[in-house]
Formats: sequence, structure tokens, C-alpha cells
Amino acid sequence: MIKEDITPVRADKWVFTAAPIIAMVPALIIYAVIPFGPAVSIFGRQVTLYITDINVGLLYIVGVASVGVYGIILAGYASNSKFPLLASLRASAQLISYEVSVTLTLVSVVLVAGTLSMVGIVEAQRHANVWFIFIQPLAFALIIIGGLAETNRAPFDLPEAEQELTGGFHTEYSGMRFALFFLAEYANMIVVSSVVTTIFLGGYLRPFPNIAALGFLDLIPSWTWFLIKSFAFLYFFIWIRATLPRYRYDQLMRIGWKVMIPLAIINLVVTAIVKVLLTL
Repeated sequence: MIKEDITPVRADKWVFTAAPIIAMVPALIIYAVIPFGPAVSIFGRQVTLYITDINVGLLYIVGVASVGVYGIILAGYASNSKFPLLASLRASAQLISYEVSVTLTLVSVVLVAGTLSMVGIVEAQRHANVWFIFIQPLAFALIIIGGLAETNRAPFDLPEAEQELTGGFHTEYSGMRFALFFLAEYANMIVVSSVVTTIFLGGYLRPFPNIAALGFLDLIPSWTWFLIKSFAFLYFFIWIRATLPRYRYDQLMRIGWKVMIPLAIINLVVTAIVKVLLTL
């Protein structure tokens, strides 16, 4: 925070300053709809471990998460430098490619849960007696790959690509504005982990919540189960970065358009057909 904060002479100063803020804020406000636990009664008063439960919570997450990439795009444009500009173009193309498949995949989850509410999705897993990762394994895999791509994490960290673009979209940044971009990246990792935990891993539910023999697990608070699952997924994020090499950009785009989207459409169609057959 005390490091010298430099603004390039030819940069668009207002946009240059606003870009890291735009990248950071969406990652924080998404937590308004993430449930850490069910509503509990304390001294006769209902207390919730989430800020709000809106009936379009998942749609809210998709919409807000899409705004974060504008911070990267504006950073590349405002820096008035070739490397950040190339990085911002990569980021925008990458988001468009993977946002489609991720959104289609989430629709298949909504079909299974029957609601867009995040609390409703967790409770749907309680009533189904099974986490959605076992009902929608392909959707889970697609969300993981899409989450890696949308958070610009290895092996899809093309917008940063130090060997090719020096530092990517934050080449010209220093001081706290530089730190905000890194905070935004790791905040987005935590958000993706929380969303995946909520949608596929039962959220705040303990393992096998309807098996009475495991009732002793209820002694552990619901928010603890949520954090354990989220941290396990964060470990997976870091493990992937240390394991897999970076893809080439043409490979990144080919996977997005020729593999991810067709698989997401197939998964959605199959889920819809099974849903209809089960309701007949």
C-alpha cells in the first residue's frame, strides 16, 4: 500500500484507476446471495447466515460475474500500451467463449433443482438425498474448466502470460492498484469455490444429511462444512496451477467452442429429457 503508485503519462487516468476497482467489486458483492448456513433460531429470533435469498440468485451471480471482465478490458485500453491491450482482447474473447458453456451448464442444474435460489438449490440436494455432483457429473466437470478459464487461472491464464505479454493487463500498474488485480483474482477463485460448493457439493449440508446414523456430524456447525468444501476446492485450484502447463491460445478457443459448448448442450438436452420422463 505504501509502494509508489505510477500512472503512465499517456494513460486514460480515470479509467486506469477505475479498472482494478471494477475487477474487484463484483467478486465481493456476489457473496450477498451465497448461503453459509440455514436460518437458525437464536433466543427466539430467526438469524440467517446469508445476506439475502433472492429467487433469482443464480442469475444474479452469472450477471455480476460477467461484469468483472470489464475491469480487465478497461485496464488494457486505458494503459495505452500494446501488451495490456492484447491481454484485454484475449480476456474478452476467453470470457465470451466459456461464459456460454458455463451458463448452459447452470441451466441443467436449475432443471434438476427446480429453482434459481441458492438456498433453494442447497435444500433441493437435501430433499434429493444426494449432492448434485453425483446427478450432474458432466456439469461439474464443465463448471470446473469454465471456472478456471473465467478466473484466468492456469492452465488458462492467457491474459497474463508473462512469457508472451510481460505482465498482461496489469503491466503498467503498480502500488495498490496492482494489488487490487491480484486481490480480484483470488477473490474470484474463492467465489467460484463457494458457488461450486453450493451448487454441487451440498453447500452447508453435512455429508449424507438424511442418514440418521451420521447424526453426530451435526455437532459440527453448518458454516464449517461450507468452509471445508470451499477450501478443498481452492486447494484443487492451486494444485492445477502447479501441475498443468499453459495452453496455447488457439487450443483455448478450440476447447471452448468445439468441446465445452457441444457438451453443455448435450448435457442440457439429456437432463431436460430425463426430467420430463420422470414427471410423466
